[in-house]
Amino acid sequence: MKVFLQLGWFFKKRKKQYLIGIVLLMFVAFLQVLPPKIIGYVIDEIRLGTLTSGVLIQWILVLAGAAIGMYVLRYYWRIMIFGSAVQLGRQMRGQLFHHFTRMSPSFYQKRRIGDLMAHATNDLSAVQQTAGVGVLTLVDSVTAGGFVIAAMAFTINWKLTLIALIPMPFMVLLTSYYGKLLHQRFRFAQEAFSDLNDKTQESVSGIKVLKTFGQEKEDIESFTKLSELVVEKNIRVAKIDSLFNPTISFIVGISFLLSIFFGSKFIIAGDMSIGDLIAFTTYLGLLVWPMLAFGFLFNIVERGRASYERISELLRIEPEIEDKPNAIDQKAEGDLLFAIDDFKFPEDDRLALHNVHFTLKRGETLGVVGKTGSGKTTILKLLLREFEGYKGRITYGGESIGEYKRKRLREAIGYVPQDHFLFSTTISGNIAFTNTTAAEEAIFEAATLAHIHEDILGFSEGYQTIVGERGVSLSGGQKQRISIARALMMKPELLILDDSLSAVDAKTEEAILESLKKTRTGETTIITSHRLSAIQHAHTIIVMEAGTIIESGSHEELMKLGGQYKEMYDLQQLEALVEKGGSAK
Repeated sequence: MKVFLQLGWFFKKRKKQYLIGIVLLMFVAFLQVLPPKIIGYVIDEIRLGTLTSGVLIQWILVLAGAAIGMYVLRYYWRIMIFGSAVQLGRQMRGQLFHHFTRMSPSFYQKRRIGDLMAHATNDLSAVQQTAGVGVLTLVDSVTAGGFVIAAMAFTINWKLTLIALIPMPFMVLLTSYYGKLLHQRFRFAQEAFSDLNDKTQESVSGIKVLKTFGQEKEDIESFTKLSELVVEKNIRVAKIDSLFNPTISFIVGISFLLSIFFGSKFIIAGDMSIGDLIAFTTYLGLLVWPMLAFGFLFNIVERGRASYERISELLRIEPEIEDKPNAIDQKAEGDLLFAIDDFKFPEDDRLALHNVHFTLKRGETLGVVGKTGSGKTTILKLLLREFEGYKGRITYGGESIGEYKRKRLREAIGYVPQDHFLFSTTISGNIAFTNTTAAEEAIFEAATLAHIHEDILGFSEGYQTIVGERGVSLSGGQKQRISIARALMMKPELLILDDSLSAVDAKTEEAILESLKKTRTGETTIITSHRLSAIQHAHTIIVMEAGTIIESGSHEELMKLGGQYKEMYDLQQLEALVEKGGSAK
Protein backbone atom coordinates (compact mmCIF):
# COMPACT_ATOMS: atom_id res chain seq x y z
CA MET A 1 0.00 0.00 0.00
CA LYS A 2 3.09 2.21 0.01
CA VAL A 3 2.14 3.63 -3.38
CA PHE A 4 -0.89 5.39 -1.85
CA LEU A 5 1.49 7.25 0.48
CA GLN A 6 3.75 8.05 -2.47
CA LEU A 7 0.75 9.49 -4.32
CA GLY A 8 -0.36 11.43 -1.23
CA TRP A 9 0.61 14.75 -2.88
CA PHE A 10 -1.98 14.13 -5.60
CA PHE A 11 -4.70 12.88 -3.25
CA LYS A 12 -4.30 16.10 -1.23
CA LYS A 13 -4.59 18.14 -4.39
CA ARG A 14 -7.81 16.35 -5.42
CA LYS A 15 -9.10 15.68 -1.89
CA LYS A 16 -12.54 17.16 -2.58
CA GLN A 17 -13.18 14.86 -5.54
CA TYR A 18 -11.81 11.80 -3.76
CA LEU A 19 -13.78 12.50 -0.57
CA ILE A 20 -17.02 12.90 -2.52
CA GLY A 21 -16.28 9.72 -4.47
CA ILE A 22 -15.47 7.74 -1.30
CA VAL A 23 -18.63 8.97 0.48
CA LEU A 24 -20.73 7.97 -2.53
CA LEU A 25 -19.03 4.56 -2.56
CA MET A 26 -19.89 4.11 1.11
CA PHE A 27 -23.56 4.88 0.40
CA VAL A 28 -23.52 2.28 -2.39
CA ALA A 29 -21.97 -0.27 0.00
CA PHE A 30 -24.69 0.48 2.56
CA LEU A 31 -27.47 0.08 -0.01
CA GLN A 32 -25.99 -3.28 -1.05
CA VAL A 33 -26.65 -4.79 2.38
CA LEU A 34 -30.40 -4.13 2.20
CA PRO A 35 -31.50 -6.82 -0.33
CA PRO A 36 -30.22 -9.91 1.64
CA LYS A 37 -31.91 -8.70 4.83
CA ILE A 38 -35.18 -8.03 2.97
CA ILE A 39 -34.99 -11.50 1.41
CA GLY A 40 -34.58 -13.01 4.90
CA TYR A 41 -37.64 -11.11 6.20
CA VAL A 42 -39.76 -12.16 3.22
CA ILE A 43 -38.77 -15.85 3.58
CA ASP A 44 -39.59 -15.85 7.31
CA GLU A 45 -42.96 -14.18 6.66
CA ILE A 46 -43.74 -16.73 3.95
CA ARG A 47 -42.83 -19.55 6.39
CA LEU A 48 -45.03 -18.03 9.07
CA GLY A 49 -47.83 -17.25 6.57
CA THR A 50 -47.92 -13.55 7.51
CA LEU A 51 -46.81 -12.09 4.15
CA THR A 52 -49.41 -9.79 2.61
CA SER A 53 -49.46 -8.17 -0.85
CA GLY A 54 -49.10 -4.72 0.75
CA VAL A 55 -45.97 -5.75 2.65
CA LEU A 56 -44.52 -7.41 -0.49
CA ILE A 57 -45.12 -4.25 -2.55
CA GLN A 58 -43.49 -2.21 0.21
CA TRP A 59 -40.34 -4.35 0.12
CA ILE A 60 -40.28 -4.30 -3.71
CA LEU A 61 -40.41 -0.48 -3.65
CA VAL A 62 -37.56 -0.40 -1.14
CA LEU A 63 -35.47 -2.68 -3.41
CA ALA A 64 -36.32 -0.56 -6.46
CA GLY A 65 -35.34 2.63 -4.62
CA ALA A 66 -32.05 1.04 -3.54
CA ALA A 67 -31.35 -0.05 -7.13
CA ILE A 68 -32.01 3.44 -8.53
CA GLY A 69 -29.94 5.01 -5.75
CA MET A 70 -26.98 2.71 -6.50
CA TYR A 71 -27.26 3.46 -10.23
CA VAL A 72 -27.06 7.23 -9.70
CA LEU A 73 -24.35 7.07 -7.01
CA ARG A 74 -22.18 4.73 -9.08
CA TYR A 75 -22.35 7.16 -12.01
CA TYR A 76 -21.09 10.08 -9.90
CA TRP A 77 -18.38 8.24 -7.95
CA ARG A 78 -16.89 7.09 -11.25
CA ILE A 79 -16.68 10.69 -12.42
CA MET A 80 -15.03 11.76 -9.17
CA ILE A 81 -12.52 8.93 -8.76
CA PHE A 82 -11.79 7.85 -12.34
CA GLY A 83 -11.85 11.48 -13.50
CA SER A 84 -9.20 12.31 -10.88
CA ALA A 85 -7.09 9.35 -12.04
CA VAL A 86 -7.18 10.71 -15.60
CA GLN A 87 -6.01 14.08 -14.23
CA LEU A 88 -3.10 12.30 -12.52
CA GLY A 89 -2.12 10.71 -15.83
CA ARG A 90 -2.26 14.09 -17.56
CA GLN A 91 -0.24 15.81 -14.83
CA MET A 92 2.48 13.15 -14.62
CA ARG A 93 2.70 12.97 -18.41
CA GLY A 94 3.23 16.73 -18.41
CA GLN A 95 5.87 16.44 -15.67
CA LEU A 96 7.74 13.79 -17.62
CA PHE A 97 7.62 15.75 -20.87
CA HIS A 98 8.75 18.94 -19.13
CA HIS A 99 11.53 16.95 -17.45
CA PHE A 100 12.66 15.54 -20.79
CA THR A 101 12.88 19.05 -22.29
CA ARG A 102 15.09 20.23 -19.40
CA MET A 103 17.60 17.41 -19.66
CA SER A 104 20.95 17.86 -21.39
CA PRO A 105 22.14 15.75 -24.34
CA SER A 106 24.18 13.47 -22.05
CA PHE A 107 20.90 12.28 -20.50
CA TYR A 108 19.74 11.00 -23.89
CA GLN A 109 23.13 9.49 -24.64
CA LYS A 110 22.76 7.26 -21.56
CA ARG A 111 19.10 6.30 -22.13
CA ARG A 112 17.20 4.75 -24.98
CA ILE A 113 14.24 6.50 -26.57
CA GLY A 114 12.11 3.34 -26.41
CA ASP A 115 12.67 3.08 -22.66
CA LEU A 116 11.65 6.71 -22.13
CA MET A 117 8.53 6.09 -24.22
CA ALA A 118 7.67 3.07 -22.07
CA HIS A 119 7.89 5.26 -18.95
CA ALA A 120 5.50 7.76 -20.52
CA THR A 121 2.98 5.12 -21.64
CA ASN A 122 2.89 1.74 -19.85
CA ASP A 123 4.26 2.94 -16.52
CA LEU A 124 2.00 5.98 -16.44
CA SER A 125 -0.99 3.79 -17.28
CA ALA A 126 -0.20 1.50 -14.31
CA VAL A 127 0.06 4.48 -11.94
CA GLN A 128 -3.19 5.92 -13.30
CA GLN A 129 -4.87 2.56 -12.66
CA THR A 130 -3.68 2.72 -9.05
CA ALA A 131 -5.20 6.18 -8.53
CA GLY A 132 -8.47 5.06 -10.14
CA VAL A 133 -9.29 1.37 -9.95
CA GLY A 134 -6.87 0.97 -7.02
CA VAL A 135 -8.65 3.56 -4.87
CA LEU A 136 -12.03 2.15 -5.90
CA THR A 137 -10.98 -1.39 -5.01
CA LEU A 138 -9.50 -0.34 -1.67
CA VAL A 139 -12.53 1.67 -0.57
CA ASP A 140 -15.05 -0.77 -2.02
CA SER A 141 -13.43 -3.82 -0.47
CA VAL A 142 -13.15 -2.14 2.97
CA THR A 143 -16.57 -0.42 3.05
CA ALA A 144 -18.58 -3.15 1.33
CA GLY A 145 -16.85 -5.81 3.38
CA GLY A 146 -17.28 -3.77 6.55
CA PHE A 147 -21.00 -3.15 6.03
CA VAL A 148 -21.60 -6.79 5.11
CA ILE A 149 -19.73 -8.09 8.18
CA ALA A 150 -21.55 -5.55 10.39
CA ALA A 151 -24.92 -6.63 8.99
CA MET A 152 -24.04 -10.30 9.55
CA ALA A 153 -22.84 -9.69 13.11
CA PHE A 154 -25.41 -7.21 14.42
CA THR A 155 -28.58 -8.17 12.56
CA ILE A 156 -28.21 -11.97 12.37
CA ASN A 157 -25.68 -13.74 14.60
CA TRP A 158 -22.30 -12.46 15.79
CA LYS A 159 -21.07 -15.94 16.76
CA LEU A 160 -21.65 -17.33 13.26
CA THR A 161 -19.96 -14.21 11.82
CA LEU A 162 -16.79 -14.85 13.83
CA ILE A 163 -16.78 -18.53 12.77
CA ALA A 164 -17.19 -17.55 9.08
CA LEU A 165 -14.23 -15.13 9.36
CA ILE A 166 -11.79 -17.68 10.85
CA PRO A 167 -10.11 -18.47 7.43
CA MET A 168 -9.67 -14.77 6.50
CA PRO A 169 -6.25 -14.16 8.17
CA PHE A 170 -4.78 -16.91 5.97
CA MET A 171 -6.05 -15.02 2.92
CA VAL A 172 -4.38 -11.80 4.11
CA LEU A 173 -1.03 -13.54 4.63
CA LEU A 174 -1.10 -15.31 1.28
CA THR A 175 -2.18 -12.27 -0.78
CA SER A 176 0.50 -10.16 0.92
CA TYR A 177 3.14 -12.74 -0.06
CA TYR A 178 1.80 -12.85 -3.63
CA GLY A 179 1.97 -9.04 -3.74
CA LYS A 180 5.68 -8.97 -2.93
CA LEU A 181 6.42 -11.49 -5.67
CA LEU A 182 4.24 -9.56 -8.11
CA HIS A 183 6.03 -6.26 -7.45
CA GLN A 184 9.42 -7.74 -8.31
CA ARG A 185 8.25 -9.66 -11.37
CA PHE A 186 6.20 -6.78 -12.78
CA ARG A 187 9.22 -4.47 -12.63
CA PHE A 188 11.23 -6.99 -14.66
CA ALA A 189 8.34 -7.28 -17.12
CA GLN A 190 8.24 -3.48 -17.58
CA GLU A 191 12.00 -3.39 -18.17
CA ALA A 192 11.67 -6.12 -20.81
CA PHE A 193 8.87 -4.14 -22.47
CA SER A 194 11.14 -1.06 -22.50
CA ASP A 195 13.80 -3.07 -24.35
CA LEU A 196 11.22 -4.25 -26.90
CA ASN A 197 9.87 -0.72 -27.29
CA ASP A 198 13.37 0.59 -27.93
CA LYS A 199 14.06 -2.15 -30.47
CA THR A 200 10.84 -1.35 -32.33
CA GLN A 201 11.62 2.37 -32.44
CA GLU A 202 15.17 1.70 -33.62
CA SER A 203 14.11 -0.74 -36.33
CA VAL A 204 11.41 1.54 -37.73
CA SER A 205 13.78 4.55 -37.73
CA GLY A 206 16.50 2.52 -39.44
CA ILE A 207 14.31 0.60 -41.88
CA LYS A 208 16.13 2.04 -44.91
CA VAL A 209 19.49 0.83 -43.61
CA LEU A 210 18.04 -2.60 -42.76
CA LYS A 211 16.66 -3.02 -46.26
CA THR A 212 19.78 -1.65 -47.92
CA PHE A 213 21.98 -4.24 -46.20
CA GLY A 214 19.38 -7.02 -46.44
CA GLN A 215 19.26 -7.50 -42.67
CA GLU A 216 15.47 -7.88 -42.35
CA LYS A 217 15.69 -11.55 -41.36
CA GLU A 218 18.33 -10.93 -38.69
CA ASP A 219 16.39 -7.96 -37.33
CA ILE A 220 13.19 -10.01 -37.15
CA GLU A 221 15.08 -12.72 -35.25
CA SER A 222 16.43 -10.13 -32.81
CA PHE A 223 12.94 -8.66 -32.36
CA THR A 224 11.45 -12.13 -31.86
CA LYS A 225 13.94 -12.91 -29.08
CA LEU A 226 13.05 -9.70 -27.25
CA SER A 227 9.34 -10.35 -27.81
CA GLU A 228 9.69 -13.86 -26.39
CA LEU A 229 11.49 -12.41 -23.37
CA VAL A 230 8.59 -9.98 -22.80
CA VAL A 231 6.14 -12.90 -23.02
CA GLU A 232 8.26 -14.94 -20.61
CA LYS A 233 8.43 -12.10 -18.06
CA ASN A 234 4.70 -11.42 -18.34
CA ILE A 235 3.87 -15.11 -17.96
CA ARG A 236 5.85 -15.05 -14.71
CA VAL A 237 3.64 -12.12 -13.65
CA ALA A 238 0.50 -13.97 -14.81
CA LYS A 239 1.47 -17.03 -12.75
CA ILE A 240 1.35 -14.89 -9.62
CA ASP A 241 -1.83 -13.15 -10.83
CA SER A 242 -3.51 -16.51 -11.28
CA LEU A 243 -2.94 -17.44 -7.63
CA PHE A 244 -5.12 -14.65 -6.20
CA ASN A 245 -8.61 -15.75 -7.29
CA PRO A 246 -8.24 -19.51 -6.56
CA THR A 247 -6.78 -18.75 -3.13
CA ILE A 248 -9.57 -16.31 -2.24
CA SER A 249 -12.29 -18.56 -3.69
CA PHE A 250 -10.96 -21.53 -1.71
CA ILE A 251 -10.93 -19.53 1.54
CA VAL A 252 -14.42 -18.13 0.90
CA GLY A 253 -15.58 -21.71 0.16
CA ILE A 254 -14.32 -22.81 3.57
CA SER A 255 -16.27 -19.88 5.09
CA PHE A 256 -19.43 -21.11 3.34
CA LEU A 257 -18.95 -24.64 4.69
CA LEU A 258 -18.42 -23.35 8.23
CA SER A 259 -21.46 -21.06 7.95
CA ILE A 260 -23.81 -23.80 6.73
CA PHE A 261 -22.52 -26.36 9.25
CA PHE A 262 -22.69 -24.12 12.32
CA GLY A 263 -25.72 -22.17 11.04
CA SER A 264 -27.70 -25.41 10.88
CA LYS A 265 -26.73 -26.10 14.48
CA PHE A 266 -27.90 -22.62 15.53
CA ILE A 267 -31.27 -23.18 13.75
CA ILE A 268 -31.75 -26.51 15.57
CA ALA A 269 -30.86 -24.79 18.83
CA GLY A 270 -33.41 -22.04 18.07
CA ASP A 271 -30.83 -19.24 17.95
CA MET A 272 -31.54 -18.49 14.25
CA SER A 273 -34.36 -18.86 11.73
CA ILE A 274 -34.11 -20.36 8.22
CA GLY A 275 -34.57 -16.84 6.85
CA ASP A 276 -31.61 -15.68 8.95
CA LEU A 277 -29.38 -18.44 7.53
CA ILE A 278 -30.44 -17.66 3.96
CA ALA A 279 -29.78 -13.95 4.58
CA PHE A 280 -26.42 -14.85 6.17
CA THR A 281 -25.28 -17.00 3.22
CA THR A 282 -26.47 -14.26 0.84
CA TYR A 283 -24.34 -11.76 2.78
CA LEU A 284 -21.45 -14.22 2.59
CA GLY A 285 -21.96 -14.26 -1.18
CA LEU A 286 -21.72 -10.46 -1.15
CA LEU A 287 -18.50 -10.82 0.83
CA VAL A 288 -16.91 -12.73 -2.09
CA TRP A 289 -16.44 -9.52 -4.11
CA PRO A 290 -14.65 -7.59 -1.34
CA MET A 291 -12.36 -10.57 -0.81
CA LEU A 292 -11.65 -10.91 -4.54
CA ALA A 293 -11.26 -7.13 -4.70
CA PHE A 294 -8.71 -7.36 -1.91
CA GLY A 295 -6.60 -9.72 -4.00
CA PHE A 296 -7.16 -7.58 -7.09
CA LEU A 297 -6.05 -4.57 -5.02
CA PHE A 298 -2.66 -6.14 -4.28
CA ASN A 299 -2.25 -6.80 -7.99
CA ILE A 300 -3.00 -3.19 -9.00
CA VAL A 301 -1.03 -1.63 -6.14
CA GLU A 302 2.15 -3.64 -6.72
CA ARG A 303 2.06 -2.91 -10.45
CA GLY A 304 1.48 0.76 -9.71
CA ARG A 305 4.27 0.88 -7.13
CA ALA A 306 6.78 -0.71 -9.49
CA SER A 307 5.83 1.74 -12.25
CA TYR A 308 5.78 4.77 -9.95
CA GLU A 309 9.28 3.91 -8.71
CA ARG A 310 10.53 3.69 -12.30
CA ILE A 311 9.01 7.10 -13.11
CA SER A 312 10.27 8.64 -9.86
CA GLU A 313 13.81 7.42 -10.52
CA LEU A 314 13.67 9.23 -13.86
CA LEU A 315 12.23 12.44 -12.37
CA ARG A 316 14.86 12.48 -9.62
CA ILE A 317 17.64 12.90 -12.19
CA GLU A 318 18.66 16.55 -12.03
CA PRO A 319 19.55 18.49 -15.20
CA GLU A 320 23.31 18.88 -15.47
CA ILE A 321 22.96 22.48 -16.67
CA GLU A 322 20.68 24.90 -14.80
CA ASP A 323 20.25 28.68 -14.82
CA LYS A 324 21.94 30.54 -11.98
CA PRO A 325 19.65 32.31 -9.46
CA ASN A 326 20.39 35.80 -10.83
CA ALA A 327 21.12 34.85 -14.43
CA ILE A 328 21.17 37.61 -17.06
CA ASP A 329 17.70 37.91 -18.54
CA GLN A 330 18.53 39.58 -21.83
CA LYS A 331 19.44 38.37 -25.29
CA ALA A 332 23.16 37.74 -25.67
CA GLU A 333 25.07 39.86 -28.19
CA GLY A 334 28.57 41.19 -28.83
CA ASP A 335 32.03 39.68 -29.29
CA LEU A 336 32.63 35.99 -28.64
CA LEU A 337 35.64 34.74 -26.68
CA PHE A 338 36.36 31.02 -26.63
CA ALA A 339 39.24 30.00 -24.33
CA ILE A 340 39.13 26.33 -23.39
CA ASP A 341 42.20 24.75 -21.78
CA ASP A 342 40.69 21.27 -21.77
CA PHE A 343 37.32 19.49 -21.87
CA LYS A 344 36.19 15.88 -21.53
CA PHE A 345 32.74 14.51 -22.21
CA PRO A 346 31.01 12.99 -19.16
CA GLU A 347 32.19 9.45 -18.40
CA ASP A 348 34.97 9.72 -20.99
CA ASP A 349 38.61 10.01 -19.95
CA ARG A 350 39.80 11.21 -23.34
CA LEU A 351 40.32 14.93 -23.95
CA ALA A 352 37.76 16.17 -26.47
CA LEU A 353 39.30 19.68 -26.61
CA HIS A 354 42.53 21.18 -25.32
CA ASN A 355 44.11 24.58 -25.82
CA VAL A 356 41.37 25.89 -28.10
CA HIS A 357 41.47 29.69 -27.99
CA PHE A 358 39.98 32.20 -30.41
CA THR A 359 38.13 35.53 -30.44
CA LEU A 360 35.33 36.35 -32.86
CA LYS A 361 34.34 39.98 -33.25
CA ARG A 362 30.69 40.84 -33.69
CA GLY A 363 29.78 40.77 -37.39
CA GLU A 364 32.68 38.47 -38.35
CA THR A 365 32.58 34.94 -39.76
CA LEU A 366 34.58 32.05 -38.32
CA GLY A 367 35.35 28.96 -40.38
CA VAL A 368 36.20 25.70 -38.60
CA VAL A 369 37.71 22.83 -40.59
CA GLY A 370 39.29 19.52 -39.75
CA LYS A 371 38.95 15.78 -40.10
CA THR A 372 36.00 13.86 -38.69
CA GLY A 373 36.34 13.68 -34.90
CA SER A 374 38.77 16.58 -34.71
CA GLY A 375 36.51 18.55 -32.32
CA LYS A 376 34.60 20.90 -34.63
CA THR A 377 31.11 20.03 -33.37
CA THR A 378 32.36 19.87 -29.77
CA ILE A 379 33.20 23.58 -29.95
CA LEU A 380 29.63 24.30 -31.01
CA LYS A 381 28.14 22.13 -28.25
CA LEU A 382 30.03 24.13 -25.64
CA LEU A 383 28.89 27.41 -27.21
CA LEU A 384 25.29 26.18 -26.97
CA ARG A 385 25.80 25.18 -23.31
CA GLU A 386 24.92 21.58 -24.04
CA PHE A 387 27.87 20.59 -21.86
CA GLU A 388 29.81 22.23 -19.05
CA GLY A 389 32.62 21.06 -16.79
CA TYR A 390 35.43 22.48 -18.91
CA LYS A 391 38.57 24.28 -17.80
CA GLY A 392 38.63 27.76 -19.26
CA ARG A 393 35.94 30.27 -20.18
CA ILE A 394 33.54 31.20 -22.94
CA THR A 395 32.19 34.75 -22.99
CA TYR A 396 29.55 36.41 -25.15
CA GLY A 397 29.39 40.19 -25.04
CA GLY A 398 31.89 40.21 -22.20
CA GLU A 399 29.78 37.93 -19.99
CA SER A 400 30.34 34.23 -19.37
CA ILE A 401 27.70 32.21 -21.25
CA GLY A 402 26.98 30.48 -17.93
CA GLU A 403 25.74 33.84 -16.55
CA TYR A 404 22.94 34.07 -19.14
CA LYS A 405 19.61 32.30 -18.85
CA ARG A 406 19.80 29.38 -21.24
CA LYS A 407 16.69 30.52 -23.06
CA ARG A 408 18.07 34.03 -23.58
CA LEU A 409 21.41 32.65 -24.78
CA ARG A 410 19.76 30.34 -27.29
CA GLU A 411 17.44 33.09 -28.52
CA ALA A 412 20.59 34.72 -29.87
CA ILE A 413 21.80 31.59 -31.66
CA GLY A 414 20.39 30.07 -34.84
CA TYR A 415 21.79 26.56 -35.00
CA VAL A 416 21.69 24.24 -38.00
CA PRO A 417 22.99 20.82 -36.84
CA GLN A 418 24.52 18.05 -38.91
CA ASP A 419 21.45 15.88 -38.33
CA HIS A 420 18.72 17.82 -40.11
CA PHE A 421 15.58 16.92 -38.20
CA LEU A 422 12.29 17.97 -39.77
CA PHE A 423 8.92 17.57 -38.07
CA SER A 424 5.95 15.73 -39.55
CA THR A 425 4.10 18.87 -40.56
CA THR A 426 4.01 21.28 -43.50
CA ILE A 427 7.13 22.82 -44.99
CA SER A 428 5.79 26.18 -43.87
CA GLY A 429 5.36 24.84 -40.32
CA ASN A 430 8.94 23.55 -40.27
CA ILE A 431 10.40 26.87 -41.41
CA ALA A 432 8.24 28.88 -38.97
CA PHE A 433 9.01 26.48 -36.10
CA THR A 434 10.49 29.22 -33.88
CA ASN A 435 7.77 31.74 -34.77
CA THR A 436 4.43 30.05 -35.46
CA THR A 437 2.67 33.39 -36.02
CA ALA A 438 5.12 34.55 -38.69
CA ALA A 439 3.67 36.11 -41.83
CA GLU A 440 3.96 34.26 -45.13
CA GLU A 441 6.27 36.97 -46.47
CA ALA A 442 8.78 36.31 -43.67
CA ILE A 443 8.69 32.56 -44.39
CA PHE A 444 9.18 33.17 -48.12
CA GLU A 445 12.09 35.53 -47.37
CA ALA A 446 13.87 32.96 -45.17
CA ALA A 447 13.30 30.24 -47.80
CA THR A 448 14.65 32.52 -50.54
CA LEU A 449 17.80 33.27 -48.54
CA ALA A 450 18.31 29.52 -48.10
CA HIS A 451 17.66 29.02 -51.84
CA ILE A 452 14.86 26.52 -51.27
CA HIS A 453 11.94 28.78 -52.30
CA GLU A 454 11.85 27.64 -55.93
CA ASP A 455 12.07 23.97 -54.94
CA ILE A 456 9.11 24.39 -52.58
CA LEU A 457 6.98 26.07 -55.23
CA GLY A 458 7.64 23.02 -57.40
CA PHE A 459 5.91 20.71 -54.89
CA SER A 460 2.25 19.85 -55.49
CA GLU A 461 1.05 21.69 -52.36
CA GLY A 462 3.82 24.27 -52.24
CA TYR A 463 4.54 25.47 -48.71
CA GLN A 464 1.61 23.37 -47.42
CA THR A 465 3.27 20.13 -48.53
CA ILE A 466 3.36 17.69 -45.62
CA VAL A 467 6.86 16.53 -44.80
CA GLY A 468 7.16 12.86 -43.80
CA GLU A 469 8.66 11.88 -40.46
CA ARG A 470 12.19 13.29 -40.25
CA GLY A 471 11.69 14.73 -43.73
CA VAL A 472 12.01 11.41 -45.56
CA SER A 473 10.14 12.73 -48.59
CA LEU A 474 12.85 15.32 -49.26
CA SER A 475 16.37 15.05 -50.60
CA GLY A 476 19.34 15.64 -48.31
CA GLY A 477 20.04 19.04 -49.84
CA GLN A 478 16.41 20.11 -49.47
CA LYS A 479 16.39 19.11 -45.82
CA GLN A 480 19.55 21.11 -45.21
CA ARG A 481 18.19 24.23 -46.88
CA ILE A 482 14.86 24.06 -45.00
CA SER A 483 16.86 23.72 -41.77
CA ILE A 484 18.87 26.81 -42.71
CA ALA A 485 15.65 28.72 -43.49
CA ARG A 486 14.27 27.68 -40.07
CA ALA A 487 17.37 29.11 -38.34
CA LEU A 488 17.22 32.33 -40.37
CA MET A 489 13.60 32.87 -39.26
CA MET A 490 15.01 33.65 -35.80
CA LYS A 491 17.11 36.50 -37.25
CA PRO A 492 19.87 35.27 -34.93
CA GLU A 493 22.69 37.34 -33.56
CA LEU A 494 24.91 34.27 -34.07
CA LEU A 495 24.27 31.80 -36.90
CA ILE A 496 25.95 28.41 -36.60
CA LEU A 497 26.10 26.10 -39.62
CA ASP A 498 27.50 22.73 -38.57
CA ASP A 499 28.53 21.13 -41.86
CA SER A 500 25.11 22.23 -43.12
CA LEU A 501 25.99 22.66 -46.79
CA SER A 502 27.49 19.23 -47.41
CA ALA A 503 24.49 17.93 -49.37
CA VAL A 504 24.11 20.88 -51.76
CA ASP A 505 26.06 21.37 -54.97
CA ALA A 506 28.88 23.91 -55.23
CA LYS A 507 26.78 26.45 -57.15
CA THR A 508 23.93 26.40 -54.60
CA GLU A 509 26.44 26.57 -51.76
CA GLU A 510 28.02 29.66 -53.26
CA ALA A 511 24.60 31.29 -53.75
CA ILE A 512 23.56 30.61 -50.12
CA LEU A 513 26.82 31.96 -48.74
CA GLU A 514 26.56 35.08 -50.90
CA SER A 515 22.99 35.68 -49.65
CA LEU A 516 24.10 35.32 -46.03
CA LYS A 517 27.01 37.69 -46.60
CA LYS A 518 24.72 40.38 -48.01
CA THR A 519 21.88 40.08 -45.46
CA ARG A 520 23.80 39.35 -42.25
CA THR A 521 25.90 42.51 -42.12
CA GLY A 522 26.90 43.19 -38.51
CA GLU A 523 25.89 39.70 -37.37
CA THR A 524 28.20 36.84 -36.42
CA THR A 525 28.45 33.50 -38.23
CA ILE A 526 30.29 30.26 -37.49
CA ILE A 527 30.57 27.62 -40.21
CA THR A 528 32.10 24.16 -39.79
CA SER A 529 32.74 22.23 -42.97
CA HIS A 530 34.83 19.58 -44.65
CA ARG A 531 34.48 21.48 -47.92
CA LEU A 532 36.80 24.50 -47.81
CA SER A 533 34.81 26.43 -50.39
CA ALA A 534 32.19 26.95 -47.66
CA ILE A 535 34.57 28.77 -45.31
CA GLN A 536 37.31 30.38 -47.41
CA HIS A 537 35.49 33.76 -47.28
CA ALA A 538 35.60 33.72 -43.44
CA HIS A 539 37.49 36.43 -41.55
CA THR A 540 39.20 33.77 -39.45
CA ILE A 541 39.66 30.06 -40.16
CA ILE A 542 40.84 27.55 -37.56
CA VAL A 543 42.08 24.09 -38.48
CA MET A 544 41.30 21.43 -35.87
CA GLU A 545 43.12 18.16 -35.27
CA ALA A 546 42.77 15.82 -32.27
CA GLY A 547 40.81 18.42 -30.32
CA THR A 548 43.19 21.36 -30.69
CA ILE A 549 43.93 24.19 -33.12
CA ILE A 550 46.91 23.47 -35.33
CA GLU A 551 46.52 26.43 -37.73
CA SER A 552 44.66 29.74 -37.62
CA GLY A 553 44.28 32.73 -39.91
CA SER A 554 42.49 33.96 -43.02
CA HIS A 555 42.32 31.91 -46.21
CA GLU A 556 45.21 33.86 -47.72
CA GLU A 557 47.34 33.58 -44.57
CA LEU A 558 46.80 29.83 -44.31
CA MET A 559 47.62 29.32 -47.97
CA LYS A 560 50.92 31.19 -47.48
CA LEU A 561 51.61 29.08 -44.40
CA GLY A 562 51.67 25.99 -46.59
CA GLY A 563 50.44 23.66 -43.88
CA GLN A 564 47.54 21.20 -43.58
CA TYR A 565 44.96 23.76 -44.74
CA LYS A 566 46.82 24.29 -48.02
CA GLU A 567 47.12 20.54 -48.51
CA MET A 568 43.36 20.12 -48.01
CA TYR A 569 42.60 23.02 -50.34
CA ASP A 570 44.88 21.75 -53.12
CA LEU A 571 43.45 18.26 -52.82
CA GLN A 572 39.86 19.52 -53.05
CA GLN A 573 40.73 21.73 -56.03
CA LEU A 574 42.22 18.69 -57.75
CA GLU A 575 39.09 16.64 -57.00
CA ALA A 576 36.95 19.43 -58.46
CA LEU A 577 39.04 19.46 -61.64
CA VAL A 578 38.74 15.67 -61.96
CA GLU A 579 34.95 15.90 -61.54
CA LYS A 580 34.73 18.61 -64.19
CA GLY A 581 36.90 16.53 -66.49
CA GLY A 582 34.63 13.53 -65.95
CA SER A 583 31.58 15.64 -66.63
CA ALA A 584 33.11 17.02 -69.81
CA LYS A 585 33.67 13.51 -71.13
